[in-house]
Amino acid sequence: MNKKTASVLAVVVILIFIGYIIFDTISPEPKNNPAKSGDTTNVNTDRWVVSRIFDPGLKSLKAVAVSLSGYIYLGSDSYVTCYDKDLKAIWNTKTSKPVTALSVSGDTVFASSMETIFIINAKGEMKDEWGPYEDSSIITSVSASRSLVAFADAGNKIVVLLDRKGGLKTIIGKTGEPFIIPSPYFDVAIAENNTLFMANTGNRRIEMRGMDGSLISQFGQAGTAPDAFCGCCNPAHFALIAGGFVTAEKGINRIKILNENGNFVEFVSSVNNFIPSIPLDVASADGKIIYAANPADGKLYVFKRK
Repeated sequence: MNKKTASVLAVVVILIFIGYIIFDTISPEPKNNPAKSGDTTNVNTDRWVVSRIFDPGLKSLKAVAVSLSGYIYLGSDSYVTCYDKDLKAIWNTKTSKPVTALSVSGDTVFASSMETIFIINAKGEMKDEWGPYEDSSIITSVSASRSLVAFADAGNKIVVLLDRKGGLKTIIGKTGEPFIIPSPYFDVAIAENNTLFMANTGNRRIEMRGMDGSLISQFGQAGTAPDAFCGCCNPAHFALIAGGFVTAEKGINRIKILNENGNFVEFVSSVNNFIPSIPLDVASADGKIIYAANPADGKLYVFKRK
């Protein structure tokens, strides 16, 4: 083989290699089917359907919350927007920083940015702003009850508990059982009886903790089975519903329902075209309708049981 032929062959090999990389990059992700990754039962069948896909026209949709009265709230880079049950806009409140999470309790909406909490009343009026909090804060979740407000700070790997006026009650995670938070996915939820639940995502579990941060109970394990949490940093999001939890994962982008003991109940969405690495924020007021905000396409997905 002469030098010219060898050079041509080398160029061809390089072009084939580059072509493979391009093909691998642009090829769509296959639809996720948990049964093909070791689950041999029929529980992977989705029990819910998308009843509506709503495009709010918001830049960088990040968060969703829903009130007991049925009002839906969406958070984006610049706004918190309130909608009625038919998804007709009621008010639109500008925020000085991008919204990372939302919670509604009574007549008050709590919207977090990376280092602050915005307080908005039922008319959409900005009433207060708490913070900024600790250096390097990355607030990824906020949750409120009648008497308390909790937020999760992925940057400092802590959960901060406040009263309804913003006064500090306690900080969970600085002592005792630590939170393992490899990426900015870290959810907290506080029930009306002030029971605290938080996602220890590096350990792929949801924990119940006391006000002093002590670990009371936990559930979850790593894996692709229906009752497990796949990959890293899961569950990425979760919400409390009557009798259990709605959880959302990344890696394998799926939404499912677990009972109060963490046992698998059913899939809401496991076979879908959602981008695997971008989980959907979830919210539900009654467990009969589940709202999921998709940052990848800026749309709100409304799920109902089949």
